[in-house]
Amino acid sequence: MLRVSIVTICFNSVDTIENTIESVLNQNYPNIEYIIIDGSSQDGTKEIINNYSSKIATFISEPDSGLYDAMNKGIKASTGDIIGFINSDDMLSNKSVIRKIVKCFEESNANIVYGDKKYVKRYKLDQTVRYWKAGTYRNGKFQNGWMPPHLSTYIKKSLYDKYGLFRTDLKIAADYELLLRFIVKYKNIPVYLPTVIAVMRQGGISNSSIKNRLQSLREVYISWKLNDLEVSPLIVFMKPFRKVLQFFKKN
Repeated sequence: MLRVSIVTICFNSVDTIENTIESVLNQNYPNIEYIIIDGSSQDGTKEIINNYSSKIATFISEPDSGLYDAMNKGIKASTGDIIGFINSDDMLSNKSVIRKIVKCFEESNANIVYGDKKYVKRYKLDQTVRYWKAGTYRNGKFQNGWMPPHLSTYIKKSLYDKYGLFRTDLKIAADYELLLRFIVKYKNIPVYLPTVIAVMRQGGISNSSIKNRLQSLREVYISWKLNDLEVSPLIVFMKPFRKVLQFFKKN
């Protein structure tokens, strides 16, 4: 039976962390290793996490140098065959979703499985504001501004061991660079699971300000150069256009 490591990154998340934890612990797949990496929260987050200590495999609370440094800590702490992330503003969509992901890995023999993602209002979780329907991967989709939703993407640990972790010199789009590296540069064809995997509250690093959005697009373009891949500068226009379309898919 494949072991799934699920990693949650958090910092001062007292209002949302319990929903995240419950969404993981309520999964009906029996072989889950749950890891929480906290950036030394001071608002009561750690106390909530400690209430679940008997069900959490690893809990690290210490300062870090950013989101992707914390994610790398989670990967290094993982012992599972498959690694996925669900952060402290996010929830797994239902109690069977990890079982479905594992079944997809087993039936497809894939190294990467991804699905859809739904954004909801921060305090009205039943109201969808954006639906990220990822769709089936084809060669050339990354060049057209596509990427799979990172928090709805599960990856074999062996790929991290072989191709490396998140780049910490990229502050906003290191998830994009890692997926580009794994999928396009090293040609690990991902398999699409047509279901919502992650539910995310409104917000997020790359969407929080105009400055961050511009920095994200800059890092997207840089990611291609870092991997010695050719890409049109038009990608910085195509990627946000795809995001706009998601607001019209609220089903």
